[in-house]
Amino acid sequence: MERRVAERLRGTLGPLGLEAHAFKVGWYNAVLQPAFHLPYPDDTLAFVVLSTPSMFDKALKPFVKKERLKIIRDPVDQCVSHHLSRVKEKFPDQRVDVMFDYEMLPSRKPKFLAQTAAHVAGAAYYYQRKDVKHDPWGKKKIFGVCIHPKYGGWFAIRGLLLFPDIQVPFLEQRDPVDCVSTEEKRLELLEQFNFHWQDGCYRDIIEVKERYSEEQKAYFATPPAERFRLLGLSQ
Repeated sequence: MERRVAERLRGTLGPLGLEAHAFKVGWYNAVLQPAFHLPYPDDTLAFVVLSTPSMFDKALKPFVKKERLKIIRDPVDQCVSHHLSRVKEKFPDQRVDVMFDYEMLPSRKPKFLAQTAAHVAGAAYYYQRKDVKHDPWGKKKIFGVCIHPKYGGWFAIRGLLLFPDIQVPFLEQRDPVDCVSTEEKRLELLEQFNFHWQDGCYRDIIEVKERYSEEQKAYFATPPAERFRLLGLSQ
């Protein structure tokens, strides 16, 4: 069942520059405190959805062109929401729950921890402070970051697709590729991400096969209120 669902998702999302990686809810819940658990049985089938560099041209620009006369608040969020919501049409006989990376619970906690989901699904390795033996940061707060084996840091985690009626007790977990494997590189990655993230150098911590286009870099480097102009939209 998981394979059939995955193939249908690949056929639907792949042409849009989106990737879907399967995991069991229990894998995710097992590494988090109860306050962050997803409220589904452990064997429930789920997919974490990533946007790759090609999403900008394959999905975002066509979406904006089509929706030009409608009110658009955040082009990327609305584009992803549109396409993930349409996934439900591909599974008319299944319940499909969708969670987006920007959604919050009433408690102001995020609905799901995106980087943890990507790690347990084997999509991208979530490098954290605990992954270095000797760090120089003392009492400073150090945030972790996911690195994709193909795109490095040139990707984003956009949402979850959950299939509450599909239980996959025999789904085998795949470890994410540990592509930043040396202590020196991990220190460099966390240093760059936490203290120099604006220059984006952390994204190239490994040799990548594809990165954002210059147009896409300019878009994400522009303050949100001014991005509409870059896409030919009035605010």
